[in-house]
Amino acid sequence: MVFIVNISSAIFDRSAPDLDSCPDESLPEFAFIGRSNVGKSSLLNMLAGKSGLARVSTTPGFTKLINFFTMNKSWRLVDLPGYGFAQVARKDSAKFNQAVSGYLEGRENLCCVFALIDSGLPPQAIDLEFVEWLASHAVPFVLVFTKADAVTSARLQANSKAFTDHLSALYENLPETFTCSATTGQGRSELLGMIEGALAEAGAGSGKPQTGDAHPLGDAPATVRKPDSPAVEKRRPDRSRPW
Repeated sequence: MVFIVNISSAIFDRSAPDLDSCPDESLPEFAFIGRSNVGKSSLLNMLAGKSGLARVSTTPGFTKLINFFTMNKSWRLVDLPGYGFAQVARKDSAKFNQAVSGYLEGRENLCCVFALIDSGLPPQAIDLEFVEWLASHAVPFVLVFTKADAVTSARLQANSKAFTDHLSALYENLPETFTCSATTGQGRSELLGMIEGALAEAGAGSGKPQTGDAHPLGDAPATVRKPDSPAVEKRRPDRSRPW
């Protein structure tokens, strides 16, 4: 039987505009990020079991700062700004992307990134590029397909398979994949179980895997294709995007 971490307290810590403004690195962190309007804040509230912890807005791109929430006074959930929205001025968008990339690359206590994908959409180029960026920078991550309650099972399976098929043509191993719904609570126990396992591995507060630890896509480097995969050119992220 897998023990699922019980969240007895969930407290907002702070909002940080850059890496220097973040809390100290004494607690393990689990960061959530995705394209705007993917349901990130709702998912965080569902996981924490506290409605209103992360502010939910109908305006895409509402989250502009890195928001930290302390769970059980021993680990943190981190709400990262969504990417791909058009409501922020270009100069502010560039600044926000720099803050996110700085956090993802430089945060030593970052245990895992939950890359959120809208299950109701076919693979989006911006999501694929971001996931490839995570892999190329050896950032540990898992895929979470959101809004499962809003689509049929067949559509969800088709979209998630298309996404992972793209990755399987590029990488030897795939990241762990979850399906969830903030509305119904689907996937909560699985995600908390994954966090519980990561906390156990982190031990006394260690965070991001060091050299020799498991690669986010398994044992294979991010640049290696499966030998029997069709020849697929690895599309590089748009260099106009800091990530």
